[in-house]
Amino acid sequence: MKFSLEQLQAFVYVYEQRSFSKAAIKLERHRTTVGQVIANLEDIVAVDLFERTPRWVEPTEEAHLLYHYAKQTLSQAGAFDKIALSLAYGGLESVTIAYSSFIPLGGIASIREQLALDYPNMKVNLLVRSQAEIRAGLEDETIHFAIVNTHNGSAVSNIDYTMLGDISFVPYVAKSNEIVSLPADEQYLALKESRQFILKSFLDEDMHKRVILSANYEVVDQFAMAIKLSQMDLGWTLLPKNSSSIDYIANNLIRVDCKKIESGISIPLSLWNLQSKPILEIKKSINNAINLYLKKSSADR
Repeated sequence: MKFSLEQLQAFVYVYEQRSFSKAAIKLERHRTTVGQVIANLEDIVAVDLFERTPRWVEPTEEAHLLYHYAKQTLSQAGAFDKIALSLAYGGLESVTIAYSSFIPLGGIASIREQLALDYPNMKVNLLVRSQAEIRAGLEDETIHFAIVNTHNGSAVSNIDYTMLGDISFVPYVAKSNEIVSLPADEQYLALKESRQFILKSFLDEDMHKRVILSANYEVVDQFAMAIKLSQMDLGWTLLPKNSSSIDYIANNLIRVDCKKIESGISIPLSLWNLQSKPILEIKKSINNAINLYLKKSSADR
């Protein structure tokens, strides 16, 4: 069965617009030409794709089944085109890496350090973004790489993605907090009855059930604020398990290793990126940095 990308594109636009005229505008073709392209495609696949009337166009059941495959084929063709073009051009002058605000800054700093070694002249933009913003940025290619939580999500189409591993979060309290002196089997209940500071990005990414342990919780935008408020003994917060390796946290907070959540609350992370030769080369450096950071984090536990 032989059909062209032009035919699939016309089919997708007519399907989405429910109109030959509107599809013709997007394709910059005459309406009659688009109609003929669709008719030729129907001959090839041997089914009717649209029910036609003078005023509207309605996809058939067969069209509904074929639409997603056509869309996926066009997406893959677009990815092929981008990678082919990238082979003919040099490396990138700058990259933008986006990440959720709960990603440990030590891990992001490790990435920047590795890129400085491997690509000393390349500019690297590091941006905190929500997962919705990350998806949009990858789609319009304003973001090249993203480190995201994938506990209940799927990757954007037409991107490359790699599972990185899990980051475990555990409660941290001020050293003067009375929870520290409680028996281990009483600490979990005490945490549930105390004020908890929750990072907004956890809630934005629909992790309520995982990270909210106390009914008495308050939402903050930044880890720095959650840490500061916990240091002042106004409540407690979840931090990456190995945060005690950071001097400021080690000097002011202490990890609560209560039996109920001794292993921590694990959040799986993935690296998402666009597909092109320069980006795939840079990805090697980012993966190296992340792997080293995660190994160090495991050793610190």
